[in-house]
Amino acid sequence: MRRLTLCVAPADSGERLDRFIAARGGISRGLARRVLDAGGVFLDGRRFKVAGRLVREGQSVVVNLEEAGREAVAQAPIDRSRLLYADEHLVAVDKPPFVPAQPTLTTDRGALPELVSALLDAPVILVHRLDRETSGVMVLARTREAAAALSEAFRVGAPRKRYLALTARAPSPPDGRIDAPLARDPARPGRRAVLASGEAAATRYETLRVGHAGAALVACVPETGRTHQIRAHLAHLGAPLLGDPRYGGPRRVLETSLPRVMLHARRLEIAHPATGARLVFEAPIPDDFLAALRALVPAAAGDPEVP
Repeated sequence: MRRLTLCVAPADSGERLDRFIAARGGISRGLARRVLDAGGVFLDGRRFKVAGRLVREGQSVVVNLEEAGREAVAQAPIDRSRLLYADEHLVAVDKPPFVPAQPTLTTDRGALPELVSALLDAPVILVHRLDRETSGVMVLARTREAAAALSEAFRVGAPRKRYLALTARAPSPPDGRIDAPLARDPARPGRRAVLASGEAAATRYETLRVGHAGAALVACVPETGRTHQIRAHLAHLGAPLLGDPRYGGPRRVLETSLPRVMLHARRLEIAHPATGARLVFEAPIPDDFLAALRALVPAAAGDPEVP
């Protein structure tokens, strides 16, 4: 990977972002602009595409040159079996874990829109996101009109979502609604924390089963769509997700290794962007989640294995 990590010195303060990258990174201004346009520039950890953004002393700028089309490594194609629905307006897919919803600091090619576009041999547009390690249902638009309608629906919280989570402990109380604002954790970069100054966030949850090691299977219905919402809310209740060390969840319980954050977007209900018809999509439980579920939170006799 070709990546530049640059720090804004006092003499650079007030410079345009594209000019700063070109001067301090030793690249042409045209290349700097292409990387910006491709979403490959991160200012203090946040993606920026505005060339005229003024930088300030002490800021950190990461430039992923691969996102300008250089030396990018593509992920394996997405399997057609993951296609849940498609028409001329939208497509629903079962996102595999570890596939990013959009290009990141370390991934140029292989993000979900590119993989779905290749599968359909037609462009698609991202309208909502799942974390990289989260699996399950996502929808993408196939027209600008559908993208506008779907993006607005997700913005106002109209779609109904249901997630399955495996937690290190059962939340307390076992069922309820978390109404707790979330903001960037000032003490731990990359995390969200419950803070009075944060954005409104609410999650309904229900403990479905508790296993012999104390782990639990929890169904979550987020009423808002904040970054890391389910992960942060359940951790706030003392029930971090298994495989989520960022929020206190272990990577190993007894003899069971957890390869990722144990969160799966099981079901998504939306209104069709063109007709308004009710659409319901469900993604099957992936093998890694199912293996952890069977090992740590097995179903009792007569209970359905997967809710």
